[in-house]
Amino acid sequence: MNEQRLRQLLLDVQNGRVPVDQAFQALKIMPYEDLDFAKLDHHRAVRDNFPEVIYCAGKEPAQLAAIFAHLSRQHDNLIGTRATQDDFIVVRGAVPDVKYDPGARLLYMQRRPLTGYGKVAVVTAGTADQPVAEEAAVCLEIMGAQTDRIYDVGVAGVHRLLDKLERINRAQVIIVVAGMEGALAS
Repeated sequence: MNEQRLRQLLLDVQNGRVPVDQAFQALKIMPYEDLDFAKLDHHRAVRDNFPEVIYCAGKEPAQLAAIFAHLSRQHDNLIGTRATQDDFIVVRGAVPDVKYDPGARLLYMQRRPLTGYGKVAVVTAGTADQPVAEEAAVCLEIMGAQTDRIYDVGVAGVHRLLDKLERINRAQVIIVVAGMEGALAS
């Protein structure tokens, strides 16, 4: 959808020719920004309540910097997963308010904190599962969810899990990170 069509759509809504719900549906499929090496979907936040998350691994430093710079002009909150300290240094040069969480391996920008998207328990079987769990927990917090981290409660010591059952039951969603055997989720 180009500017002229968007303007016409808004005028049609204003004049009562197009219902608001129909216009909203049209806006959900607006185009993307083409950077040649990446296609940035600026309207994902309209469809999914949060902009697209950037997977950093495998991207060239200049590509990451450009992607973050372009997205940061349109959005208040951004997340880049599987990031390194070197990625952070490069992206911070283009987007000074980006932050880095080394435990979660995340780059993020949070200009307008979100809240009210429910309560999630992030549960790990063992200590080695923590980096993946932290990635999930920090992403959820930036996206507006309240998280409860319940770590190292694998079924090999089931008493550790049962001790946390009340907290787990208060969650609306449970994310389980269960390493090698995956038994905790069952």
